[in-house]
Amino acid sequence: MKNIIYLLSFLFVFSINAQKNKNGTVYDEHPGIELINSFNQAFISADMDKLDLMLDDSFKAYNGLSSDKDQEGTPKQNFMGQSNWWKNNINYLKITNNDPAYPDAVEYKKGDQVWVQTWERIYGVNKQTGFKFDMPIHRLYRLTKDASKILALVDYTDRRVYQRMWEAWPGNDRKNGTIYMNHENINSVRKAFYAYVNGDVETSNSYFSENAVFEDINEPAPMNLDQILERDNKIFSEWDLTSLDEVGYPDYLEYDWWESKVVLSWWKLRMERKSDGKKQTVPVHISDSFDESGKINNRTIYWNKTLLD
Repeated sequence: MKNIIYLLSFLFVFSINAQKNKNGTVYDEHPGIELINSFNQAFISADMDKLDLMLDDSFKAYNGLSSDKDQEGTPKQNFMGQSNWWKNNINYLKITNNDPAYPDAVEYKKGDQVWVQTWERIYGVNKQTGFKFDMPIHRLYRLTKDASKILALVDYTDRRVYQRMWEAWPGNDRKNGTIYMNHENINSVRKAFYAYVNGDVETSNSYFSENAVFEDINEPAPMNLDQILERDNKIFSEWDLTSLDEVGYPDYLEYDWWESKVVLSWWKLRMERKSDGKKQTVPVHISDSFDESGKINNRTIYWNKTLLD
């Protein structure tokens, strides 16, 4: 029985090894990588002469995320025109390695092909809209056998980012909901605050959803309701809140996009330190998001905690 198990194990290992077949070599230094680095610089600067030399006349660029089985690709001259567009419409344009990744050149035996694969970041700011690109891109380049020209480019990029730029283009003004200066959700924010100030924590808590999240710019991580109350108790062990004053008036924004519901409010906390009676006024901005049932499910708090240090 032992011999049978040994034989089966040997055959299994042999089977795994027999399935391996070397089909080329991977390089981290290669003329093809140098070609792609030069190509990126030529694309950024819209150097048409260099691009013309680097791109084969049969060149096509493809969207690697497209499900179109009949995708014809972008031919050489059109692609070079895209380079001109980027130079004329994007400030601070740069393409860099997406560290710690680096490009690979692969020389395949099967088909006798040379490919370069890159993992990069593209950065730039659109001149017309101020929209910023700062995103990863993955590209595959098929090269001639001597790695002197680019035959094809397959691009894997989140094109939704480009769509947001086009949506922001001048002339594409779009309304995104309604702003209210009086609304029941504004009332809920006020009632929650003033219940808390007057020591009625239970009533204040009732305006928040059970899983409400609190994000304070002074804290390293989001908090739940119990954690924010514990944090506040530490502050109020050293300071008395003598007055909470509304500044201006809150806005309730009912967005069309994603159907978000947010109350923006501005406040002044008038504080007095218990140890020496020092008075301090603390400006606070609050952003409260509401769920469908009218409960606050996310609160973001902007204030300068060092005023109470």
